[in-house]
Amino acid sequence: MRINYFRYLNITIIKAFLRLAISSAFLSTVVDRFGFKTEFRAKLSGILILTFALSMTFSTGIKGAFDFSVFTASAAAFALKNIKEKRWELDSLLQD
Repeated sequence: MRINYFRYLNITIIKAFLRLAISSAFLSTVVDRFGFKTEFRAKLSGILILTFALSMTFSTGIKGAFDFSVFTASAAAFALKNIKEKRWELDSLLQD
């Protein structure tokens, strides 16, 4: 009985990256709610959600990534980074 270690290693690495991307993206999203260092955290969220989207695409196919709108969530995080007007954020209160 021969075990295909390459396939096992690929699946293990994909699972590890999926878990890392999901947990980091959710943690970053929760921290975004406080409005502290929003530009940095939005950029980090965008990168992490994009990593999750690519991992999801490679492991389950493009349909799953489009069904769960992870590319849209990543684009929204990058759009939040580019918004220059900050009204209700902790950043604007601390800079004044």
